[in-house]
Amino acid sequence: MDSQEIGRKLAHAALAIKAIKISPQAPFRWASGYHMPIYNDNRMFLGSWEHRNLISAGFSALINEKQIQFDVVGGTATAGVSPGTTLADRLKKPFVYIRDKKKGHGLENRVEGILLPQQKVLVIEDVVSTGGSSVSALEGVREAGGNVSECLCIYSYGFEKAEGLFSVADCRLFSLLQLDTLLEVAIQENYLSAAHRIELEEWASDPFGWGAKRGYETPST
Repeated sequence: MDSQEIGRKLAHAALAIKAIKISPQAPFRWASGYHMPIYNDNRMFLGSWEHRNLISAGFSALINEKQIQFDVVGGTATAGVSPGTTLADRLKKPFVYIRDKKKGHGLENRVEGILLPQQKVLVIEDVVSTGGSSVSALEGVREAGGNVSECLCIYSYGFEKAEGLFSVADCRLFSLLQLDTLLEVAIQENYLSAAHRIELEEWASDPFGWGAKRGYETPST
């Protein structure tokens, strides 16, 4: 299977186990304070070896399709550790995990595991929204002496802000599942109406202004 076919299978699974919930009529309040019509929790996939295997197969397909060369798999803490480890096992590659910040004691490492100078790290994320934490992980690897030019994630919201940050960081981002595929599958499986798809497309065009237009409180910046 190619990565697109696996992405569709992943969309079916995500909707079935509620790893992705879609509710434009009753939006979710994200940690940022913004109200959004989609909520993603890829940790739900951990409960099934089939789902874990599907994700690693999808990542492997992306690596082949995009001709990505790397020495080490790096999973972001904490949600990128499991899919990163599974992929590293599949490809028989070394693995490191990347903390969100340096450890406050001991060696104060941010990258845990064996990373040799100039080794190329393929960073694995579970989900990318604004991209800030992901790009911070890339910087952590580079500060530890590694090289990074690609990042794979299970799902990306496709926000322009994330695309801009990855571009500035000189790193390509590839997502196994994209919004268009998710919405197509959601309509086919009756998780979403055609009218609600229009609502989601309006949200995608202005994700951080969408809630305010509908009367939801906007977080102070």
